[in-house]
Formats: sequence, structure tokens, C-alpha cells
Amino acid sequence: MQKLSQLAISSEGFIFNPATGDSFQVSQTGLDVINGMRDGRGDEEIVAKLAETYEVAPEDARRDVADFRGTLRAFGLV
Repeated sequence: MQKLSQLAISSEGFIFNPATGDSFQVSQTGLDVINGMRDGRGDEEIVAKLAETYEVAPEDARRDVADFRGTLRAFGLV
């Protein structure tokens, strides 16, 4: 979680990692997931919020959160 707190994140989903100089762009959903993680919410709380906000089945939101976490790990952001 420490790595996430060091990122500069705009409200439009632009992410800058000052430690590496890398930048990324995420969708609104990705931004919601990252902000939830930065706020200390657990996966199930993030899943519930996504399911409600985007009117998707919880199992779909759960899969998306898990996939997105994997992507964040692959880029060394978590």
C-alpha cells in the first residue's frame, strides 16, 4: 500500500510514479479501485461499491478487482 500512497493521481485517471518517472492512464473504474485501495478499503468493500455504482454483478466486479490488482502488481505499483 505504501507504493500507492506515493503515486500522484489526477481525477481524470492519470497516474504518475515519481519514484520511476513512469506514467499510466486508467479508466474511471480503475481510478475507483485505486482510490478505494488508497483509502484502506478491502476488496469486498471495493467490489460492493463497484457493483452498486456500475450496476454489475458482484462476481463480475470481484473478478475485475482481482484482475486490476494483478495489473498493478505487474507494473510494480503494489
